[in-house]
Parts: sequence; C-alpha cells; structure tokens
Amino acid sequence: MPVLALDGVDTFYGKIHALKGVSLDVEAGEIVTLIGSNGAGKTTTLNTISGLLKPRNGEVRFQDRQISQLPPHEVAALGVAHVPEGRKIFPLLTVKENLEMGAFRCKDRARIKHNMARVFELFPRLEERRRQQGGTLSGGEQQMLAIGRAMMSEPEILILDEPSMGLAPLLVDHIFRVIAELNEQKMTILLVEQNAHKALNIADRGYVIQTGSVVLTGMGQQLLANPMVREAYLG
Repeated sequence: MPVLALDGVDTFYGKIHALKGVSLDVEAGEIVTLIGSNGAGKTTTLNTISGLLKPRNGEVRFQDRQISQLPPHEVAALGVAHVPEGRKIFPLLTVKENLEMGAFRCKDRARIKHNMARVFELFPRLEERRRQQGGTLSGGEQQMLAIGRAMMSEPEILILDEPSMGLAPLLVDHIFRVIAELNEQKMTILLVEQNAHKALNIADRGYVIQTGSVVLTGMGQQLLANPMVREAYLG
C-alpha cells in the first residue's frame, strides 16, 4: 500500500483545468520526484495533496485514507509536511522559534529537544543562528530552516517544492546531500525540482508532467537516460 496516492485528480483554478487526471504514488521509504517545465502543474499537484487546493475529480489518499477534502491543518496533522516554494518561514521569529512552530504534533519536550538537535546536526549553520530572526537569514539558510521546521513535525512524508531555487551551487549540493541523508534514515520524500538532473540522480522513481498531465514515469536512472527527458529537461 502506498503512503501517498493520487488517482485521476482534476484540479481547477476557476475555469482553468490545471491538473488533468493526474495519478501517481509514493511508497514508504522512497524518493519520488516530479519534474516538468514552469506551469506544468508541479506545484498545483503538491498544493492539492496538502489541502491548499481541492480536486474537482479523483482522489488523494494518504496511508489509505481519503484526504482530498480535508483542510490543510488536518492534512499536516496526519503527517504530511509540505515545504513550499519560496520557503515561507516566519520572518519575525527566531530560528529556534520557527523550529518550535514545526513541532506542533509533539507535546513531549524531550522529543522536541531531540528533534531540534537532529536539525542542528544536519544544518550546523542554523544552530549558529538559533537566536537570529528568520527574516535576516540568507536564502540558503532560510531553505535549511524551512526543511528543518518540517522535520520537527516528525512527518510520515516530506514534500519539497523547489528546494534548490535561487541557491548558490555549493548550497544546492548541501541541500541534496541532506535530502539523500534523510531518505537513508527512512524518510519518505516527494520532491519537485527544476534541477532535473540532481533530482533524478537521487530519486527512486520519477514522473514527468506536461500541461497538467503525467506523460512519462519510470525509475530515476531510466528517466535520466530517456531521450525526451534529456532533450527537454537536462540540456
């Protein structure tokens, strides 16, 4: 049974048919990546999963529970942690306070402390800036903070939307190393990423979406070698 499954999902913005029968699934312990050009429907897919958008047709299932019509806070409480494009941290809260906001599912102070130590181990720079306001961090540090905040909720699945966007190459490499390390620790991950080469290199499986429809799926390395994928997304 997949941790997450979309079956024939249609999502609209008003009269605009943004997702057209999208079906995909993510098994426990996998990294699955969704690649496509700007406007293809990648972010719309993630927003539909997390409850920010409601599908008009089809189903979104999480751990075999229908979640298509749940509000975002209920989806998050089930264990779906969505790190949105643009990070969306709390700029006036400190790094520590941002991380504590992510721990809303946990009432055990010892576990919260343990999870924060885990975040600081992955992102030492955040520990150095734990008392600094989030809005004063660099773009890369804010991305680290957004991922760390999601980890604080002890999610069943981590959904990442363009985690490398706007980052310097060294920071991009670091972010992808962290994603791979989280997966080695059995974290299930759904990844949307413009850098298709890096995404497919670490993904177990991938889906290619064009104009709101899934047009190709396969193992990560298979898609890396696919002529259509290479021409359209790998340059």
